[in-house]
Amino acid sequence: MSKLVLQTQEILKNRILKAIEAAVADGELADGAVPEFIIEKPANKLNGDYSTNVAMAGARAFHKAPRMIAESILSHLDLDKTLFERAEIAGPGFINLFLSQKYYGEILKDVIACGDGYGRSDYGEGKRILVEFVSANPTGPMHIGNARGGAIGDCLASVLDWAGYEVKREFYINDAGNQIEKFGLSLETRYLQHFDSGVEMPEDAYHGADITEHAENYIAEYGDRLLGLDSAERRRALVDYALPKNIEGLERDLGRYRIKYDNWFKESTLHNDGSVERVIAALKDRGVTYEQDGALWFKASEYGNDKDIVLIRANGLPTYIVPDIAYHYNKLVTRGFDRAIDVLGADHHGYVPRMKAALTALGVDASRLDCVIMQMVRLVREGETIKLSKRSGKAITLNTLIDEVPLDAARFFFNLREPNSHFDFDLELAAKQSSENPVYYVQYAHARICSIIKKAQEQGIALREPTDEELALLSSEEERDLITHLSMLTGEIVSAAKAYDPAKITHYVIELATLFHKFYNANRVIVDDEGLMMARFYLCKAVRDTIKNILTMLKITAPEEM
Repeated sequence: MSKLVLQTQEILKNRILKAIEAAVADGELADGAVPEFIIEKPANKLNGDYSTNVAMAGARAFHKAPRMIAESILSHLDLDKTLFERAEIAGPGFINLFLSQKYYGEILKDVIACGDGYGRSDYGEGKRILVEFVSANPTGPMHIGNARGGAIGDCLASVLDWAGYEVKREFYINDAGNQIEKFGLSLETRYLQHFDSGVEMPEDAYHGADITEHAENYIAEYGDRLLGLDSAERRRALVDYALPKNIEGLERDLGRYRIKYDNWFKESTLHNDGSVERVIAALKDRGVTYEQDGALWFKASEYGNDKDIVLIRANGLPTYIVPDIAYHYNKLVTRGFDRAIDVLGADHHGYVPRMKAALTALGVDASRLDCVIMQMVRLVREGETIKLSKRSGKAITLNTLIDEVPLDAARFFFNLREPNSHFDFDLELAAKQSSENPVYYVQYAHARICSIIKKAQEQGIALREPTDEELALLSSEEERDLITHLSMLTGEIVSAAKAYDPAKITHYVIELATLFHKFYNANRVIVDDEGLMMARFYLCKAVRDTIKNILTMLKITAPEEM
């Protein structure tokens, strides 16, 4: 909601408290502590713009029937110099309040005055948040799950920024551990197969075409120089050649998806600087480990996990969880972020309690780590699930997806549902240029307003800021509904930040576009009454600017013509 909405609610609460104080002073209400009460927007507009249950909440304290309490409050309620025009009692004692026409004009002036900052707030008080998302395995191309995680994580970071947090985006590169060992084995096998077709590819290796391509490219540049080396050296050379190219590809493809990270953090850093060893030592020092069957175990079951977990295998190598613990310790302690948010796939449900258990055992407040669990996405075309790209005939990756559908649609569609819900991505709908396509529908509203303003300029209409009296002419139901919705943006962004759910913002802007189209279809903008015309152009500008702010936040274009 806008600052004006908050101020209006705060003023109303203070006036109600003063009315109670005056009623007590006049002996109409018993002297006592004023109970907690709520002020809210009624579902039914006939019940006013705001409603409060203060009379029902105060029945016990004031020793009266709620309706009698409401009458006493109302007789002492001073609405002078507020944006409310009247109040009335309803039902058992609800007090319903109705805003004056001036309120709606003030909302529009607030929107226009804030400009490209409308919707921002200081709710987060500048607290530092690190959002880690995608973090795809660098041994292969990014899949559709990464595409959804990228859109959700990037838009969540934007929402948090607009809500007043200091936000950083990070990609965690798993450039160490089992997957890199397997990557090296796979590259080596494809390399050797080039010279000896009898070499067999292990079943559990990576069989993707990208592995063969890396091996062939290496041979094209360096020939057979690796044949004389032992296996470990050969694998290391191939990984050192291919892995940087994959990471560079990840950065390039995510950049094409309009995602720019503040930091790319390598897992190998934690091994090289001793962080992994320090975490193990710290857990040992705290007495939360034990040895069994030659392995080192963490007593995770004592810290909320369903079972204990292995830290060091019997062969002396750490499990994948150890560098991950070191990484989260680095986020929250070494770098001192107030909060860390991980956007994770649906297969990570068990990962969260393990990580929180380890942080707690290390003396870190585990509530500072939040995880957004993202469900699977299914690609649909003509009602059928599809797995192959129409253009390439290969499995659909992030790159092939944005070859098939507009980039704006991809980012918008992946934020149409809350992260923890399954999602069917309709490829045909995403490419449609019609009102059925939600992102097109929103962009069309923006373009339509730009067209209205351009048409006025072509007709020689000199647009100016309307007076308060002219703004008061915006009194139709469609105009009031549109302005009321505009007033809720800041609150909706804060709500999305609290819930870690950017879908609240896509829903908000779709509803804004719907209300605008409804207003436009019911009310002509260019009319003979100059004052009303100026007020309606002002309303159009406020809607245009708000749509643009939201699309900018989501990194989606706001076209001026379509």
